[in-house]
Amino acid sequence: MLQKLGFLPGFNKQVTPTGAESQWTGGENVRFRYGTPEKIGGWSQLGDSKLTGAARGLHHMVNKTGIKYSLIGTNRILYVYTGGVYYDIHPLTNPSGTALTNAFSTSNGSPTVTLTFPSAHNFEPGDIILFGDTTTFSAITGSNFGAADFCDKKFMVTSTPTGTTLTITMPGNEGGAGATTSGGITYFQYYHVGPAEQVGVFGYGISQWGGTVTNPQTTTLNGALNADSAGTGGSGTTINVASTTGFPSSGTNFIQVDNEEISYTGITATSFTGITRNVRGTTNASHSNGATVTNFSAYSAWGQAASTTDKVEEPGMWSIDNLGSTAIALIFNGECFEWNSDLTNAVTTRATIISGAPTASRDMLVSTPDRHLVFFGTETTIGDKTTQDDMFIRFSSQENINDYTPTATNSAGTQRLAAGSRIMGAKLGRNALYVWTDTALFTMRFVGTPFTFAFEQVGTNCGLIGKNAAVEVDGAAYWMSDNGFFRYTGKLESMDCLVEDYVYDNLNTTSNQMVYAGINNLFGEVTWFYPEANSNVNTQSVTYSYLDSTAKRPIWFVNASSLFIRTTWIDSAVFGLPHATQYDAGTDTSFDVTGNTEGISYYYEHETGVNQVRLGVTTAIPANITSGDYDITQKVIRGAATNLGDLRGDGENIMRVSRIIPDFISQAGNTIIQLDLRNYPNNTAASSSLGPFTVTSGTEKIDTRARARAIALTISNTAVDTSWKLGTFRLDIQTGGRR
Repeated sequence: MLQKLGFLPGFNKQVTPTGAESQWTGGENVRFRYGTPEKIGGWSQLGDSKLTGAARGLHHMVNKTGIKYSLIGTNRILYVYTGGVYYDIHPLTNPSGTALTNAFSTSNGSPTVTLTFPSAHNFEPGDIILFGDTTTFSAITGSNFGAADFCDKKFMVTSTPTGTTLTITMPGNEGGAGATTSGGITYFQYYHVGPAEQVGVFGYGISQWGGTVTNPQTTTLNGALNADSAGTGGSGTTINVASTTGFPSSGTNFIQVDNEEISYTGITATSFTGITRNVRGTTNASHSNGATVTNFSAYSAWGQAASTTDKVEEPGMWSIDNLGSTAIALIFNGECFEWNSDLTNAVTTRATIISGAPTASRDMLVSTPDRHLVFFGTETTIGDKTTQDDMFIRFSSQENINDYTPTATNSAGTQRLAAGSRIMGAKLGRNALYVWTDTALFTMRFVGTPFTFAFEQVGTNCGLIGKNAAVEVDGAAYWMSDNGFFRYTGKLESMDCLVEDYVYDNLNTTSNQMVYAGINNLFGEVTWFYPEANSNVNTQSVTYSYLDSTAKRPIWFVNASSLFIRTTWIDSAVFGLPHATQYDAGTDTSFDVTGNTEGISYYYEHETGVNQVRLGVTTAIPANITSGDYDITQKVIRGAATNLGDLRGDGENIMRVSRIIPDFISQAGNTIIQLDLRNYPNNTAASSSLGPFTVTSGTEKIDTRARARAIALTISNTAVDTSWKLGTFRLDIQTGGRR
């Protein structure tokens, strides 16, 4: 007897596989369209460059002449992308540059260069310093490093040993005798953005003064360490010691040498491997042979990050919008800048600070069509960062981004919200601005003089989990909260989610600002990218199909594929297809910064083909989807004509499955089908003995020889140039008894 296999759209992870009969329970790189699953579209890298740092802001705009621009803000640099090329438009704290004399110190055999400033430099580790052209350089006595190594180049600050010195790391070692405060150059300082990750802050410990160490194991260095980022002897990522007996050996662990903490990922009998210097807020320094090495993997004390904390250091992020042809870019909790895209030399012109605007704000957007620049969580006294109030809103006068003082003749104004402890984010809606605090939702509606905007609280216990965790589409706002997913369409709705426990039971709530929501209106999807519990950066995503979902069947699906990890996402309104960024924390070779230690970002265009294309290399996008257990025998009326002996019950009889008749709406390349069989819910599912089965577009049937009470179906692909959209499969079954 032929029996159809029918499945409801979306994933259901709220029940057991047995309870998810006729439903899908999981998969990767798939979506649902018109009720059936299919492999997602591919993506291609835009340009051929790897951007410095983690991309945290993305915005598209078009200038008056029709030139399209994409602004990408990483945790270190603000870029603009146009015509296949990336340009650095990051604002400078000293746009005219500052001259240094007697600046450089080096050591033979070391890549570390120390810069000495005449006064406080205000750099932090990870900040970017740009050096001037050759006309500003004077030779360094005793050094093989010259103008070609520094001029017109950007470096990431490696460390700041003192308030008047910093170090940078060169691509190679000093070949000369070494220099001591020699030579000079002009430098430019990039505005500080922030760290790539969101982690617990340093402060008062959770133990006694001076600290305690669990497993206080010690050893000694076998070879000196330089004041650089390398291992023993100034090279590699290995530190040699007398013995590693008793030190933790699995996962990422920590040691301390003098006052510097160092992480490691592996050990041998006499070495720590995969080391990273100057971690957890410490500074790298020189350490002599024989120095004491202490296990610091479990340490609690004054000045160290507590193992549990309610306070976190928020990451470097951007809010980017545009007022006509003027791009507006806000550093999270920092200054706001403008960039004129209409200039003939726009791509070689840097963004500049907006005169008269607040200098510390949590979020920003342009209110349209009334054209006010609005700051959220901003200063009560403009220019005084100490007055930043996380619940305070300030907006400019209409079409004047330099005027924020309310008068009788302008429309500037302020408002403080009451529900919550801080504003988390804001989005432009169809008829109002949506403003979320950590506990509530407000609308901010333009009403004209004398009040300019009217504020109304429209939701409670529905706060926003992170600044970028909300979207607005077709008059509805969708967002992720600490306690579920919500929608606002004029009334507040808590959204039923069939993957809710899967998401929230494995969510890193400390890194809540990493959550990023994006729309793909080509397929009617809202996707949230989020960090799982053991990660400080995004690793998974959850998607809601707002076009195909119904009240009875909301369509949700998740994706844990390492290929589909994104830090930003923007819809197709300007460039025609969605764009997104991916952060690779393990790769530091960005195209424009020497000494980068904070990873790189790739910029993609999505829904292009069926593969991933990155750095000119095409790779497959493996996709798969798995069903719940499907009872082979279904309930039928006693005596009904089934050509089988009077079958009743859910899975009451063990059945023989002799063949599968596949059905695909569309298929390119080979698809793999697997049947997982079980007789009882607590059995471990076993694959059919002849499977997995490879299906081509010409496959008519598959002989299986399978026996079970229930089956789970898995559809997958692994090769390039493969795509598929599932139809309705059928099984050829016969009764096989009840044992």
